[in-house]
Amino acid sequence: METIGFVGVGKIGMPIAENLIKSGYRVLGYRRSSMAEFEKIGGTPARSPADIGAQADVVFCCMPSSEALDDVIQGPQGLLRSARPGQIIVELGSHPIAYKERQVAPLAAKGAIFVDGEMSGTPGMVAQRKGVVYLAGDKEACRKAERVVGGFAESCIYFGPFGAASKVKLLNNLLVAVNIATTAEVMAIGLEVGVDVDLLIKAIATGSGGTTQFGIRAPWMAQRRFSPAQGTAPALIHYFDMIHDLAASVGRATPMLDRAAELFQRFVDMGFAEYDVARMVDVVSSLPPQKARPQS
Repeated sequence: METIGFVGVGKIGMPIAENLIKSGYRVLGYRRSSMAEFEKIGGTPARSPADIGAQADVVFCCMPSSEALDDVIQGPQGLLRSARPGQIIVELGSHPIAYKERQVAPLAAKGAIFVDGEMSGTPGMVAQRKGVVYLAGDKEACRKAERVVGGFAESCIYFGPFGAASKVKLLNNLLVAVNIATTAEVMAIGLEVGVDVDLLIKAIATGSGGTTQFGIRAPWMAQRRFSPAQGTAPALIHYFDMIHDLAASVGRATPMLDRAAELFQRFVDMGFAEYDVARMVDVVSSLPPQKARPQS
């Protein structure tokens, strides 16, 4: 049974690990908090990232911050301590590309290959193997990693040079933010105009205006299903500066994101940070109404 390492067994890492276990892998995992849930799904807990690196040729990480990534790779008990020739380490968390790039050379000096990875999808989508994995960097290493990705996701796309996967994830999340905001706008109106809400959602979700975010969150908005959160506003706000920087680097504006960013900040200011972003419907509903246009 092949051992796969996973550092950062959280909201996204847990369903990834569970699918890998179901696919026949031994998953050696580590997180700073309790490992009880991980053990319950059949995972094997490790003492540290270095302990994982000593036992796994392929290691996935999904870290919540750039500081955590630095510690997991280069810290006192980091993966660098046990890195060796041919080992592949894939970071699936989203960070400024420069932070990911700074891990490449130290690991390369030990013969290990660091891959720019990203995971697109809510925890629920990931649990159903419907998340999409983006990979970029060393082509052969990505090819080997893709074999393992097949154990937890049906779709994996290789984007070429290191950093490309991160850029695509930022563009994806620009659309996620805007689509959540527009879904909330539609539902704030749709819930009040006297049409069958279930049929409204079905019509739009399967019609020309439908989006993945509408299909997921419009029903939750109608049902006021805001917890447990599949995605929070602070988690999405995490991407906004990186998206703006990417756009600025190529001389492009972000007018739709800028407006959405205002709504997400209002979401947090209203005390909704712990709720799913579906509660954006309440944020939109709190805005002053439009004045009716005079009839001609």
